[in-house]
Amino acid sequence: MADYHFVYKDVEGRSTEWDDIQRRLGNLPPKPEPFKPPPFAPKVDADRQPKSKEWLDEREPEELEELEDDLDDDRFLEQYRKMRLAELREAAKAARFGSIVPITGSDFVREVSQAPSDVWVAVFLYKDGIPECGLLQNCLEELATRYPATKFVKIISTDCIPNYPDRNVPTILVYNNSAVKGTYVGLQKFGGNRCTPESVALALCQSDPVLNDGHGGSDSSRDNVIEGVRRKFIEKVVAQHEEREEEDSD
Repeated sequence: MADYHFVYKDVEGRSTEWDDIQRRLGNLPPKPEPFKPPPFAPKVDADRQPKSKEWLDEREPEELEELEDDLDDDRFLEQYRKMRLAELREAAKAARFGSIVPITGSDFVREVSQAPSDVWVAVFLYKDGIPECGLLQNCLEELATRYPATKFVKIISTDCIPNYPDRNVPTILVYNNSAVKGTYVGLQKFGGNRCTPESVALALCQSDPVLNDGHGGSDSSRDNVIEGVRRKFIEKVVAQHEEREEEDSD
Protein backbone atom coordinates (compact mmCIF):
# COMPACT_ATOMS: atom_id res chain seq x y z
CA MET A 1 0.00 0.00 0.00
CA ALA A 2 1.42 3.34 -1.02
CA ASP A 3 2.37 5.79 1.70
CA TYR A 4 0.16 8.79 0.84
CA HIS A 5 2.01 10.85 3.47
CA PHE A 6 5.20 10.77 1.43
CA VAL A 7 6.33 14.32 0.61
CA TYR A 8 7.97 15.03 -2.70
CA LYS A 9 10.71 17.72 -2.56
CA ASP A 10 12.88 19.18 -5.24
CA VAL A 11 16.64 19.68 -4.97
CA GLU A 12 16.31 22.98 -3.11
CA GLY A 13 14.08 21.55 -0.38
CA ARG A 14 10.82 23.09 -1.56
CA SER A 15 7.73 20.93 -0.89
CA THR A 16 4.63 20.20 -3.00
CA GLU A 17 1.25 21.93 -2.77
CA TRP A 18 -0.06 18.89 -0.86
CA ASP A 19 2.72 19.40 1.66
CA ASP A 20 1.77 23.06 2.09
CA ILE A 21 -1.92 22.13 2.60
CA GLN A 22 -0.99 19.64 5.31
CA ARG A 23 1.09 22.27 7.08
CA ARG A 24 -1.80 24.73 7.06
CA LEU A 25 -3.98 21.99 8.59
CA GLY A 26 -1.37 21.34 11.26
CA ASN A 27 -0.65 17.80 10.09
CA LEU A 28 3.01 18.56 9.36
CA PRO A 29 5.66 20.54 11.23
CA PRO A 30 6.78 23.93 9.82
CA LYS A 31 8.90 23.73 6.74
CA PRO A 32 12.62 23.95 7.59
CA GLU A 33 14.76 26.68 6.11
CA PRO A 34 16.53 25.57 2.94
CA PHE A 35 20.17 24.75 3.52
CA LYS A 36 22.58 27.37 2.35
CA PRO A 37 26.33 26.85 2.68
CA PRO A 38 28.23 29.75 4.27
CA PRO A 39 29.79 32.16 1.79
CA PHE A 40 33.36 31.37 0.89
CA ALA A 41 35.91 33.62 2.59
CA PRO A 42 39.59 33.07 1.90
CA LYS A 43 41.87 32.81 4.92
CA VAL A 44 43.33 36.19 5.84
CA ASP A 45 47.11 36.32 5.98
CA ALA A 46 47.96 39.15 8.37
CA ASP A 47 51.45 39.44 6.93
CA ARG A 48 50.02 40.14 3.46
CA GLN A 49 47.51 42.80 4.55
CA PRO A 50 48.12 46.49 3.71
CA LYS A 51 50.01 48.28 6.47
CA SER A 52 48.39 51.43 7.87
CA LYS A 53 50.18 54.51 9.22
CA GLU A 54 49.07 53.63 12.76
CA TRP A 55 50.42 50.10 12.37
CA LEU A 56 53.78 51.42 11.21
CA ASP A 57 53.98 53.84 14.14
CA GLU A 58 54.00 50.87 16.51
CA ARG A 59 56.88 49.04 14.80
CA GLU A 60 60.44 48.86 16.06
CA PRO A 61 63.35 49.86 13.76
CA GLU A 62 64.29 46.21 13.12
CA GLU A 63 60.72 45.40 12.05
CA LEU A 64 60.62 48.39 9.71
CA GLU A 65 63.84 47.24 8.06
CA GLU A 66 62.26 43.83 7.34
CA LEU A 67 59.16 45.47 5.80
CA GLU A 68 61.07 47.13 2.96
CA ASP A 69 60.24 44.45 0.36
CA ASP A 70 56.57 44.22 1.37
CA LEU A 71 55.93 47.95 0.90
CA ASP A 72 57.48 48.44 -2.54
CA ASP A 73 54.07 48.63 -4.25
CA ASP A 74 52.71 51.37 -2.01
CA ARG A 75 54.59 54.62 -2.49
CA PHE A 76 52.99 56.43 0.41
CA LEU A 77 53.66 53.69 2.95
CA GLU A 78 57.17 53.19 1.66
CA GLN A 79 57.88 56.91 2.04
CA TYR A 80 56.28 56.91 5.47
CA ARG A 81 58.29 53.84 6.49
CA LYS A 82 61.52 55.64 5.63
CA MET A 83 60.44 58.79 7.47
CA ARG A 84 59.42 56.81 10.54
CA LEU A 85 62.70 54.89 10.52
CA ALA A 86 64.66 58.15 10.32
CA GLU A 87 62.67 59.55 13.27
CA LEU A 88 63.43 56.49 15.39
CA ARG A 89 67.12 56.64 14.54
CA GLU A 90 67.27 60.36 15.35
CA ALA A 91 65.47 59.81 18.66
CA ALA A 92 67.84 56.98 19.57
CA LYS A 93 70.80 59.19 18.72
CA ALA A 94 69.49 62.08 20.80
CA ALA A 95 68.51 59.98 23.81
CA ARG A 96 72.01 58.74 24.55
CA PHE A 97 71.97 59.65 28.24
CA GLY A 98 68.76 60.23 30.25
CA SER A 99 70.01 59.71 33.81
CA ILE A 100 72.71 60.85 36.25
CA VAL A 101 75.74 58.59 35.92
CA PRO A 102 77.94 58.19 39.03
CA ILE A 103 81.66 58.51 38.27
CA THR A 104 84.93 58.47 40.22
CA GLY A 105 88.01 60.63 39.97
CA SER A 106 89.66 58.21 37.54
CA ASP A 107 86.61 58.44 35.24
CA PHE A 108 86.58 62.24 35.06
CA VAL A 109 88.81 62.78 32.05
CA ARG A 110 87.09 60.11 29.95
CA GLU A 111 83.52 60.97 30.94
CA VAL A 112 83.81 64.76 31.13
CA SER A 113 86.91 66.27 29.56
CA GLN A 114 86.88 63.92 26.58
CA ALA A 115 83.13 64.09 25.94
CA PRO A 116 82.22 64.92 22.30
CA SER A 117 82.33 68.63 21.47
CA ASP A 118 78.58 68.71 20.75
CA VAL A 119 77.71 67.36 24.22
CA TRP A 120 77.18 69.55 27.27
CA VAL A 121 78.11 67.89 30.56
CA ALA A 122 76.66 68.86 33.95
CA VAL A 123 78.92 67.60 36.75
CA PHE A 124 77.19 67.34 40.14
CA LEU A 125 79.58 67.53 43.11
CA TYR A 126 77.96 66.25 46.30
CA LYS A 127 78.47 64.68 49.72
CA ASP A 128 76.19 62.10 51.30
CA GLY A 129 74.23 63.27 54.32
CA ILE A 130 73.93 66.91 53.23
CA PRO A 131 70.22 67.76 52.71
CA GLU A 132 70.93 70.40 50.07
CA CYS A 133 72.70 67.79 47.96
CA GLY A 134 69.70 65.49 48.07
CA LEU A 135 67.38 68.32 47.08
CA LEU A 136 69.48 69.34 44.08
CA GLN A 137 69.99 65.73 43.01
CA ASN A 138 66.21 65.22 42.81
CA CYS A 139 65.97 68.23 40.50
CA LEU A 140 68.84 67.03 38.31
CA GLU A 141 67.38 63.53 38.02
CA GLU A 142 64.19 65.00 36.54
CA LEU A 143 66.15 67.25 34.18
CA ALA A 144 68.29 64.33 33.02
CA THR A 145 65.10 62.52 31.98
CA ARG A 146 63.66 65.57 30.21
CA TYR A 147 66.89 66.42 28.35
CA PRO A 148 68.53 63.12 27.37
CA ALA A 149 70.99 64.78 24.96
CA THR A 150 72.68 66.53 27.90
CA LYS A 151 75.08 64.40 29.90
CA PHE A 152 74.63 64.42 33.68
CA VAL A 153 77.25 62.87 35.98
CA LYS A 154 77.71 62.98 39.74
CA ILE A 155 80.87 62.60 41.78
CA ILE A 156 81.75 62.92 45.45
CA SER A 157 83.20 66.41 45.82
CA THR A 158 86.54 65.38 47.37
CA ASP A 159 87.03 62.69 44.72
CA CYS A 160 86.81 65.40 42.08
CA ILE A 161 88.67 68.19 43.91
CA PRO A 162 90.84 67.12 46.88
CA ASN A 163 89.98 68.93 50.14
CA TYR A 164 86.94 70.59 48.55
CA PRO A 165 85.08 72.28 51.44
CA ASP A 166 81.76 70.75 52.43
CA ARG A 167 80.31 74.26 52.76
CA ASN A 168 80.57 74.58 48.94
CA VAL A 169 78.45 71.55 48.13
CA PRO A 170 76.32 70.99 46.27
CA THR A 171 78.18 72.36 43.26
CA ILE A 172 77.48 72.04 39.55
CA LEU A 173 80.28 72.36 37.00
CA VAL A 174 79.20 72.78 33.38
CA TYR A 175 81.60 71.48 30.71
CA ASN A 176 81.61 71.73 26.94
CA ASN A 177 84.40 70.96 24.49
CA SER A 178 86.83 70.14 27.34
CA ALA A 179 86.36 73.53 29.02
CA VAL A 180 84.46 74.74 32.09
CA LYS A 181 81.59 76.96 30.93
CA GLY A 182 79.86 77.56 34.26
CA THR A 183 80.19 77.01 38.00
CA TYR A 184 77.25 77.01 40.43
CA VAL A 185 78.12 76.76 44.12
CA GLY A 186 75.30 76.04 46.56
CA LEU A 187 71.60 76.53 45.92
CA GLN A 188 71.45 80.33 45.86
CA LYS A 189 71.23 80.68 42.06
CA PHE A 190 68.58 77.94 41.94
CA GLY A 191 66.20 79.47 44.48
CA GLY A 192 67.72 78.19 47.71
CA ASN A 193 65.90 75.41 49.55
CA ARG A 194 62.82 76.08 47.40
CA CYS A 195 64.63 75.15 44.19
CA THR A 196 62.74 73.16 41.57
CA PRO A 197 63.76 71.45 38.33
CA GLU A 198 62.41 74.52 36.52
CA SER A 199 64.50 77.02 38.51
CA VAL A 200 67.62 74.88 38.02
CA ALA A 201 66.95 74.62 34.28
CA LEU A 202 66.50 78.39 33.94
CA ALA A 203 69.78 79.07 35.74
CA LEU A 204 71.73 76.56 33.66
CA CYS A 205 70.39 77.96 30.38
CA GLN A 206 70.82 81.67 31.11
CA SER A 207 73.96 82.04 28.98
CA ASP A 208 74.53 78.71 27.23
CA PRO A 209 72.39 75.95 25.64
CA VAL A 210 73.33 73.50 28.39
CA LEU A 211 70.09 71.52 28.37
CA ASN A 212 69.23 69.74 25.15
CA ASP A 213 66.34 67.40 24.44
CA GLY A 214 67.94 66.32 21.16
CA HIS A 215 65.60 68.27 18.88
CA GLY A 216 66.68 71.49 17.19
CA GLY A 217 69.86 73.51 17.08
CA SER A 218 71.80 75.16 19.87
CA ASP A 219 70.28 78.65 20.13
CA SER A 220 66.78 77.60 19.10
CA SER A 221 67.01 74.62 21.46
CA ARG A 222 68.03 76.94 24.32
CA ASP A 223 65.09 79.25 23.61
CA ASN A 224 62.72 76.28 23.45
CA VAL A 225 64.05 74.95 26.75
CA ILE A 226 63.58 78.30 28.50
CA GLU A 227 60.08 78.70 27.08
CA GLY A 228 59.17 75.14 28.05
CA VAL A 229 60.55 75.60 31.56
CA ARG A 230 58.57 78.79 32.06
CA ARG A 231 55.41 77.05 30.85
CA LYS A 232 55.94 74.14 33.24
CA PHE A 233 56.60 76.56 36.09
CA ILE A 234 53.34 78.40 35.43
CA GLU A 235 51.46 75.09 35.18
CA LYS A 236 52.84 74.01 38.56
CA VAL A 237 51.90 77.31 40.21
CA VAL A 238 48.37 77.09 38.81
CA ALA A 239 48.03 73.45 39.91
CA GLN A 240 49.22 74.28 43.43
CA HIS A 241 46.79 77.20 43.61
CA GLU A 242 43.89 74.96 42.55
CA GLU A 243 44.87 72.34 45.14
CA ARG A 244 44.86 74.97 47.89
CA GLU A 245 41.44 76.19 46.78
CA GLU A 246 40.07 72.64 46.88
CA GLU A 247 41.51 72.11 50.37
CA ASP A 248 39.97 75.37 51.59
CA SER A 249 36.57 74.45 50.15
CA ASP A 250 36.62 71.09 51.96
